[in-house]
Amino acid sequence: MSPIKEEEAMKKSLSLSVLIIFAFAAVSQAADPLGDFMKGLKIPAIKGGLDNDTIVSGLKEALTVGTGKAVTSVSALDGYFTNQIIKILMPEKIQKVADLAAKFGYQKQVDEFVLSMNRAAEKAAPQAKDYFVGAIKEMSFEDAKKIWQGSETAATEYFKTKTSDKLYAAFKPIVSKSMDDVGTTRAYKEMMGKFTSIPFMSAESIDLDHHVTNKGLDGLFYMVGQEEKSIRTNPTARTTDLLKKVFGK
Repeated sequence: MSPIKEEEAMKKSLSLSVLIIFAFAAVSQAADPLGDFMKGLKIPAIKGGLDNDTIVSGLKEALTVGTGKAVTSVSALDGYFTNQIIKILMPEKIQKVADLAAKFGYQKQVDEFVLSMNRAAEKAAPQAKDYFVGAIKEMSFEDAKKIWQGSETAATEYFKTKTSDKLYAAFKPIVSKSMDDVGTTRAYKEMMGKFTSIPFMSAESIDLDHHVTNKGLDGLFYMVGQEEKSIRTNPTARTTDLLKKVFGK
């Protein structure tokens, strides 16, 4: 080999050696690149090294606890009536009727009607618990995964989407019977009778069962959502070891 070719070969060898040295130096000085990448993804399902079964169990327990507390809350005396957020108000179609009836001295009948609607919902609410439990048991892993990665009320929204029709069908006849028991229908007829006795006044009929059922379920789901938020964000609301493990920071 000529002196010139030998010199070129040495230069190439030296350059390659330098590149290899720099490459090893860069790798040794860097943090774990795969670990940093995974952390950057912020995938909730790998938080704390929890396995899928634990996460699903935790979510189901959260829903069980949350729905249980919500049902207990709204089922209590004044559970709906004194909670201004979920209180069942006069149907819009007859709000003007109620306002006019009150002005003509029938405020007592109006108040009794509103109270009786809320009493009917309070009386019917406990029946929802079994349907909640059944729906929770049927939750799949894919459902749980979406909920785990969703918003702070993702479980409640899923639950509402999946069970609203079934709950409505089960809830309505109970509400209807409860309204008869607590005198809602009587109070409504009395209020409307007073109103229609006023000259030139007529009123549109409404489906009271539908109104109270819808509003009752809306209020119940709202309370379930509040319980879910609390479990996700408030350590004191995690009343079991599993909840602390799954939802703890």
